[in-house]
Amino acid sequence: MKKTMLAALGAGALVALAGAAPANAAETDAAMLSVLHGVPDLTVDVYVNDELTLDDFAPGDLAGPLELPAGTYTVAITAADAADASSPAIGPIDLPLEAGVNYTAVAHLNEAGDPTATLFTNDTTQLAAGEGRLTVRHVAAAPAVDVLAGGSPVITALANPEEAKLDLAAGTVSAAVAATGTTEPVLGPADVEVAEGANTIVYAWGSLEAENLALAVQTVTVAGMNSSPDGVPAGSAGLVATNGPDSGAGVWAAVIGGSLLAAVGLIWAAARRRAAAGAER
Repeated sequence: MKKTMLAALGAGALVALAGAAPANAAETDAAMLSVLHGVPDLTVDVYVNDELTLDDFAPGDLAGPLELPAGTYTVAITAADAADASSPAIGPIDLPLEAGVNYTAVAHLNEAGDPTATLFTNDTTQLAAGEGRLTVRHVAAAPAVDVLAGGSPVITALANPEEAKLDLAAGTVSAAVAATGTTEPVLGPADVEVAEGANTIVYAWGSLEAENLALAVQTVTVAGMNSSPDGVPAGSAGLVATNGPDSGAGVWAAVIGGSLLAAVGLIWAAARRRAAAGAER
């Protein structure tokens, strides 16, 4: 299931949502949310419930996952350094999160190159022993594409903002993206590690015309796994510098710093204290 939202959601909105948790939400009624900012050259301010929560958030970041009380969060997105949220460029957007569901919100470009956002539901259903799940999401300003593994198409005619999933033996897959019906990569090839017991999610984002296409990779632990697969932090991500077909696999780089995770933890702890105080009243 995926739900297309009205407009682009900045990557920092994940932290904003934690600070604006509904006061009456029970701790057990939780959703999991990660946010990927995949809009090139767009820096934004994010307001939650009319409060500036995130300032000057840039593209290329993935944050999360964060456990949030289920509920609806109102987000408005303005140009960077706006005075307030009274004249948002985008929104306000009501973002509903259901208990027990794992989401990734992706700010990205549509096929025509306009900013938009899609809320994806991450498939966490159980896998067979020795298997991993590979999910590919097209969130780039580009026509429909084929996904190649080992030079052969394994997913065809994938359009923005659709996804396709494969359950396969865990291991390393050499993946590339080509225009539908062709085998000449416009992105990649890049080696993607499909971890056992995890949903490895690959995002093709950026713009074909602007020649800034890139890959982002997220891993989400599936049902039946009590911890992350060996060497795969749940909800982590990496980017491959693939601006054109000749840049190869590139160097994987972490995009979540320890300081961001620490800040998320502090804000979430404050939200839990407010929720508890609200329940006592």
